[in-house]
Amino acid sequence: MKLKHVVLTVLISAVTAFGVIVSYNHFTPKTIALQDGTKIPANYTGLFDSNNNNNGPAPVDFEQPAKTAIPAVVHITTVIGKEQASNNLPKKKNPFEGLLPDDFFDDFFGGPQMRSIPQRASGSGVIISEDGFIVTNNHVIDEANEIKVTMSNKKSYTAKLVGTDPSSDLAVLKIEAKGLPFLLYGNSDNIQIGQWVLAIGYPLNLETTVTAGIISAKGRTLGLNSQKSKTPIESFLQTDAAVNQGNSGGALVNTSGELIGINSAIASPTGSYAGYSYAIPVNIVKKIVNDLVQFGTVQRAYLGISYLPDEAPDSEKEKVGYKDGIGVFVRDAAKDGAAAAVGIKSGDYITKINGSKVSTGNEMVEQIARLKPGDKIAVSYIRDGKENTTNVTLKNKTGTYDVVKSTPLDDLGAEFVTLDKKKATEYSQSGGVVVKKIYEKGLIDDQTRMRDGFVILRVNKDDVKSVDELSAAVLKAGKYIRLEGFYPGSEGLYTYDLSRDGQ
Repeated sequence: MKLKHVVLTVLISAVTAFGVIVSYNHFTPKTIALQDGTKIPANYTGLFDSNNNNNGPAPVDFEQPAKTAIPAVVHITTVIGKEQASNNLPKKKNPFEGLLPDDFFDDFFGGPQMRSIPQRASGSGVIISEDGFIVTNNHVIDEANEIKVTMSNKKSYTAKLVGTDPSSDLAVLKIEAKGLPFLLYGNSDNIQIGQWVLAIGYPLNLETTVTAGIISAKGRTLGLNSQKSKTPIESFLQTDAAVNQGNSGGALVNTSGELIGINSAIASPTGSYAGYSYAIPVNIVKKIVNDLVQFGTVQRAYLGISYLPDEAPDSEKEKVGYKDGIGVFVRDAAKDGAAAAVGIKSGDYITKINGSKVSTGNEMVEQIARLKPGDKIAVSYIRDGKENTTNVTLKNKTGTYDVVKSTPLDDLGAEFVTLDKKKATEYSQSGGVVVKKIYEKGLIDDQTRMRDGFVILRVNKDDVKSVDELSAAVLKAGKYIRLEGFYPGSEGLYTYDLSRDGQ
């Protein structure tokens, strides 16, 4: 009997407990039901299984991508020469002579304080090949006389400047080394808002520093590159990874250790990190880098249109009859441009480039910036409410499909030849460069009284014995160029000062 009573008691307890559980589940609503019944929103796809169980995100490993990236991120220090700004320029005197922003990151990081030219400045860079090609920001090495690269293992090299692109704020350096660690390119088109990323560099002259954050926005524009270029390219990845002065030119990597951007700027009222940082997407970086290495200049493609800026005032939008939310409004199509050749005209709205949706001018420019003259692309546009798609062959700035070749000597406006060895001996010189012909409207013609036949011996105190050495020295010189040399048959040395700012 006692055993029966025990069994009965247990059975009654179990039934009662089951009833309580059933009642609780029936009368107590699930938390998710407070929003939309038992449905899971589409944006949670991947976080819940078919039974609506939250699987949670996969564990994020920062250790491995940090170990991968650190050896390939370098510290860049530069020396800015005291005498780059000349005291006797032939034209008007530079009112800012002897002055620079508080440091060369100031346009990107701080306010308008001024001080005398610093002797040294620093930033970061990323090794992108085993034989020593390095990408960094143009503003990191701008005006530098000397560029030194130090790796995380403390090994140092003197770097050569391969080329710069102020439009995108990118520059390529080269060090003489083999078997270097380098970062693989990722795909910035695949980056998603909310994705974890690491920022790696040398902020505030510290050793290699790694910070983590997420992608908080894409396609951001800040108007920074327009200060250096008439054709700026800006479509930044925005992150909340901590970035400070000295991080410029450093790596933004994903959790696979792939390079997805070059850190370039922060939004800050103080000049120090305040929550937002910006990186150039790697899909733009690799195109610019390849052009600079292969051609010495960027092969920039043009669609051949002017468009209504995203920030245009309402009055201007009303004047042209602009309607929001359609696409990029074409204000004009150049007669000899690529767009006009296929019938695109003023009043059209460009909506897609190669199938990728573009809703702003900056998004369109980002897509075009990855291409080169001669590339054929599919352009979709809306006219009279109907979307059309046509194939467009992009052109270069001169309206042709040819590769554009340029050297640092182009701005000087002259034809140069290496001084003949016999003539060099006759002049008691080890070498030099002859200014064979001076063209109109170049820097030499505009700013000096130099005559044909002048023999250049030095650029900013660097000896030059060939046209290649002259080109390298002019590139290194930056904005202010001092040419020293002589005229055959005349006594003494002559000095000519040039300024790329035209001052």
